[in-house]
Amino acid sequence: MKFSCVLRVQYINKLGIKKMKIQYLGDSKDSFKWDYHDYLTNVIGYNFLNILLMMTPDDKTNDGKTKPDSFPARSEIIQFCKNLRSKRDLSVIKHLPSETGANYKVNLHNPEIYITKRNRELYFSELPKRSNQIIFLDPDNGFEPERKYNDKHVRYSEISTILDQVPSNSLVSVFQHFRRIKFVDDFSRIKERLSGVIASVYVTAIFWHQLMFVLISKSEAVIKRATEINKEYATLYPIEIP
Repeated sequence: MKFSCVLRVQYINKLGIKKMKIQYLGDSKDSFKWDYHDYLTNVIGYNFLNILLMMTPDDKTNDGKTKPDSFPARSEIIQFCKNLRSKRDLSVIKHLPSETGANYKVNLHNPEIYITKRNRELYFSELPKRSNQIIFLDPDNGFEPERKYNDKHVRYSEISTILDQVPSNSLVSVFQHFRRIKFVDDFSRIKERLSGVIASVYVTAIFWHQLMFVLISKSEAVIKRATEINKEYATLYPIEIP
């Protein structure tokens, strides 16, 4: 075996490439997720949506079985989610802009890898240093809780690592599942903890049912614009802004 092949095998083993959790594809949270991020990327005028799926293995729960039309998304998004569910293929996500007639591009960062405590530093490395990009993190649960984290969370320090790699006008969006705390209170604590690890960070959010998206940037102007877009989006859908 050539030396380069040996390194590749070692790299793959270190990252932990295995079967992905695709049971959530096309559910009601996906409907809100893709409708909102397509809308946000379009209206803010960015040309690149970089998605970190933060995949974990499928489990034996019934999670992911809600119908996409439980969220009143655009018809093309509902159909997009139905395609995701039927094909169970992550590469379908790349076709989101073409489904809605948008011009931005979608990148899936390390889509073949499921995230573990051992590979997190590698997983969050080598992000494209492009201006005008949204970086969407899609952990199973959201931000790390107060005491300890697992594979289903993103750490606050990892948000700092991401922001250090990309231009200051980049916008990071993080999936946050409801954790038995009012979203208004949870968002307040998330902002506080982000401020504890990142200097001059700006944050806003939007939520529906059991799902919140927290938007983060080092640019105050970008977050101000994102907040305005959230308010516009709230006139179209039954969502709230904390």
